[in-house]
Amino acid sequence: MFAVARAVSTLFEIYEFLIIAWCILSWIPRRPGGFVDDLATVVNDLVAPYMNLFRRFIPPLGGIDFSPIVAILVLGVLQNVVVQLLFRL
Repeated sequence: MFAVARAVSTLFEIYEFLIIAWCILSWIPRRPGGFVDDLATVVNDLVAPYMNLFRRFIPPLGGIDFSPIVAILVLGVLQNVVVQLLFRL
């Protein structure tokens, strides 16, 4: 059961990394058809549905979007809950 819990925990950590990469890629200028544009499109397709859940309720304050911070915190709590449940099985 430890291996399954570790694998699930790793998947949560990869998704957290994708959220951070999504934030960083939003600062980098893109050229249509370039590598950064393709990478940003893939990361956006993976992260945007989850981020849109939080963007509906957390408006940007002073031009800064705090929804990624809340999304990562929620993901961390979900990770802890899921891993604890897997250890109890």
